[in-house]
Amino acid sequence: MRYSSAMAPKTPLLDSVQTPADTRAFTVPQLRQLADELRAETIDAVSQTGGHLGAGLGVVELTVALHHVFDTPNDILIWDVGHQAYPHKILTGRRDRIRTLRQGGGLSGFTKRSESVYDPFGAAHAATSISAGLGFAVARDRRGADHKVVAVIGDGALSAGMAYEAMNNAADTTGQLIVVLNDNDMSIAPPVGGMSAYLARQVSGGTYRSFRSFARRMAGVLPKRLKEMARRTEEYARGMATGGTFFEELGFYYVGPIDGHNLDHLVPILKNVRNIKDKPVLVHVVTQKGKGYAPAEAAADKYHGVVKFDVITGKQNKAPASAPQYTRVFADALVREAERDDKIVAVTAAMPSGTGLDRFAERFPDRMFDVGIAEQHAVTFAAGLAADGMKPFAAIYSTFLQRGYDQVVHDVGIQRLPVRFAIDRAGLVGADGATHAGSFDIGFLGQLPGFVVMAPADEAELAAMIATAASIDDRPSAFRYPRGEGTGVAIPEAPEPLQIGRGRILREGSAIAILSFGSRLPEALKAADLLAVRGYPATVADARFAKPLDEDMILRLARDHEALITLEEGSMGGFGAFVLHLLAERGALDRGLKIRTLVLPDVFQDHDKPEIMYAQAGLDADGIVRAALGALGVDNAVGGLRAL
Repeated sequence: MRYSSAMAPKTPLLDSVQTPADTRAFTVPQLRQLADELRAETIDAVSQTGGHLGAGLGVVELTVALHHVFDTPNDILIWDVGHQAYPHKILTGRRDRIRTLRQGGGLSGFTKRSESVYDPFGAAHAATSISAGLGFAVARDRRGADHKVVAVIGDGALSAGMAYEAMNNAADTTGQLIVVLNDNDMSIAPPVGGMSAYLARQVSGGTYRSFRSFARRMAGVLPKRLKEMARRTEEYARGMATGGTFFEELGFYYVGPIDGHNLDHLVPILKNVRNIKDKPVLVHVVTQKGKGYAPAEAAADKYHGVVKFDVITGKQNKAPASAPQYTRVFADALVREAERDDKIVAVTAAMPSGTGLDRFAERFPDRMFDVGIAEQHAVTFAAGLAADGMKPFAAIYSTFLQRGYDQVVHDVGIQRLPVRFAIDRAGLVGADGATHAGSFDIGFLGQLPGFVVMAPADEAELAAMIATAASIDDRPSAFRYPRGEGTGVAIPEAPEPLQIGRGRILREGSAIAILSFGSRLPEALKAADLLAVRGYPATVADARFAKPLDEDMILRLARDHEALITLEEGSMGGFGAFVLHLLAERGALDRGLKIRTLVLPDVFQDHDKPEIMYAQAGLDADGIVRAALGALGVDNAVGGLRAL
């Protein structure tokens, strides 16, 4: 057999890439090899850390092409929903730390300005990239600079209205902005192939654009009616061929759709659009989420988010659950309520599996509504349902509900409409960090007149609160619950609604009262055990409601104890503040009550294991003990207490 140079083993390229500049001299075949190595590195890294995998695998070739063509970081590259940026991190000097991804002290799972000059804008929520990119473009234009600004949007983010608001504004604001639409679910594009790539290359090239400019000048001398006919004929003919009429109407020069995995197409087209300076450009690339890793390609969710897994088999290392997940408890309880009441409907904003509503959809497909990444619309849509007699449950992560706050106030609160908000991921969320922490909903909902705001201490309480929300027909309500497993308590088959604004006492003491709101209650009980060892018997109460408060219970706790500790998984200005306001109004503070409000710290906490983050926040048993003893003026050392 004759040996040829083509049979020689390839020299690894990824090892030679310290920064994107190292790729600029690569040929397209070398870029393909680099993409293959980058995909393998991404898979291996995420198999050890867990995280978002499918989206990153879908943009490997696009990432290589962008960094090859554009002069990053001088050219601005912004990734929408930064979970697709793992390959970008590897190429931009962070390969040696990629296996610290989402670990305490390690790399963020999203783009982060403080992490790298190659991350000019942090992103973890959808549809921010075009707005931010437009801001960068205008700042550049004002300075008279000439670098490029590229915003990559996709993975469902184009369902969010903010993207269209930015695009609508872009054409009137700058002539030089490149938006790359990463279409990874075929929701917009028809099947692509050689012809569409050929058309995209032609319409992005200088020859076509020069001819088009000449044709427009010629049309300018025609009578107005014929000139308008010529314009529409040209745009719609090109739109029929390439699918870009809609984006053209927004003022963008449309190029695509093109195969986002074909570097022979990507590189020359990106080089062409790099030189367009007279109007914003949208490059439509079609990619496959999970591309290049068979287990991801075969999975329904394309391995969107994974825990650690075996690279060979794709099997994820999920530890057996000792108790059901709160999300699962919510879904099952809502299904039971909906079986009894056909007015109950469910609304989510692109998170059917994340909120558990995929289970509701299996049982009631015509009563489940996924509105896409559009929290503002989700809230007002639910308000419309409620206004006409339905019983909507809007299941939205706490961090995402922030995006629809005006609608919560204006469309739900002021009209006192009985929308039921199921707020998942309340409190800290571990590896997803500050961008996904549910820190603020207690405060921003509790300040609204007429709202009922609840938080369960365990799974049984959550089921009861769902029944409670279903029974409230005269005002809006919300119940918040954390990510992860419950406590393992038994859940009644038919939970009874709670009495609105009534808490419960779980343990009676005399020196200290610990008033918990939400799922920190087990830590409060542990703290009571530790305090009892020190000779300070503690009363432990579960508030259940932040609004309306159980005023009688709280005033009794204040009257009968020397110190009162409030406890919540939320920021300042929430449950503890409401309690303080009540006590001040009723004169309870005049009697010398010592009170401490334990809340999340006044910082955006970096990602880590949840138990570490709660310990840092002082919201674990030791932190509660320190606060209680400190309030009493006792030496607050707690070391060794757990061993007693």
